[in-house]
Amino acid sequence: MLVPLANAPRDYAWGSRSLIAALEGRDPAAGPEAEVWFGDHPSDPADVEDGSGRTLDAWIADNGVRVSPSGRLPYLLKLLAAGAPLSIQVHPTKRQAEAGFARESRLDAGAARNYVDDNHKPEIIVALSDRFEALAGLRELEATRRLLDAIGASAAPLRDRLGDPEGLRDALGWLLSGDADDTVAAIIAALEEAQSTEFAAELANARYIASIHPQDPGVVVALLMNYVVLRRGEGLFLGAGMLHAYVAGLGVELMAASDNVLRGGLTPKRIDVEELLAIVDPEPGPVPVVLPVAGDRGSRSVESFAVPVSDFRLLHVAVAHEEPAVLRPTGAAIVLAAAGEVTVSDGGDAVSLRPGRAVFATPDTAQLRFAGDGEVFMAEPGVA
Repeated sequence: MLVPLANAPRDYAWGSRSLIAALEGRDPAAGPEAEVWFGDHPSDPADVEDGSGRTLDAWIADNGVRVSPSGRLPYLLKLLAAGAPLSIQVHPTKRQAEAGFARESRLDAGAARNYVDDNHKPEIIVALSDRFEALAGLRELEATRRLLDAIGASAAPLRDRLGDPEGLRDALGWLLSGDADDTVAAIIAALEEAQSTEFAAELANARYIASIHPQDPGVVVALLMNYVVLRRGEGLFLGAGMLHAYVAGLGVELMAASDNVLRGGLTPKRIDVEELLAIVDPEPGPVPVVLPVAGDRGSRSVESFAVPVSDFRLLHVAVAHEEPAVLRPTGAAIVLAAAGEVTVSDGGDAVSLRPGRAVFATPDTAQLRFAGDGEVFMAEPGVA
């Protein structure tokens, strides 16, 4: 069975007025549009377009649909539009989330919490814009030392702390503790004159972030991270413990169904430095770009993005009039249109999708057929 879905964009301050609007063929919005959620997550379940006014979680419950052993979809699919940098953040492992959620369940009502559920939150982002900028993971130490040398003497106190990989954890704690405010201010001031052929893009990105978050220690944390630029159709997988922040661009994001976030800068929200340091992975190194693999399920029009988790799987389907695509989902699936116009059918129901619209396929769906001219992304459960 197919169920058409829609949702209102979330208006986080870092969102874009134009990126989602342009995808959907609308004029720019009056305010920021940051994310559109397609799933049954209780924080913002998708709306079911059947005239009933129900959300997807209610529709699933009312119809007795078993989407997973837990009763909820194991993933959350989103459109994400970064008009400004997101907060630097990290997500826990499953074990850390379970322990943290259990620990904080004993807190008084209204107390500050880090864990809103007991799940991990690995995620993949795939660029829909021609350019998608992100910070992901911590850069190789020797390269970061060269970058800090280019900034000059103001960065020496930070450089001196980077003696080994664990020095990165210590440096993060120092930068976010408030004890490094003078050094943070000096480094941000020095960015204006800093020059480096090797790190020109990284310095330009840091200056851009500082223009939006002046004096925020996250600007200097960003200098310790890999600056990654995705081209359209390329992906980035972010596992537990990996420090990251999206900077600019439009993408399709798929993640485990969780909202556990520990922040590390570029935000007015609470930063729990101790808990952040407990779950961050301080091991430096590059983060590989995830390229789609063609030929999934025997169809050259179906591409898949490999991820090392069983919560979800992301497929990309290029649909042409002369070559409809057919595939069998692994369970409850959500299909999101990204270009053109594509009709999704299951042998009975048929739903026509324009960019930015989605449809839910119940787990008893034997196969999905894609016709028209455009492209869609399909989220489904992974295979353990």
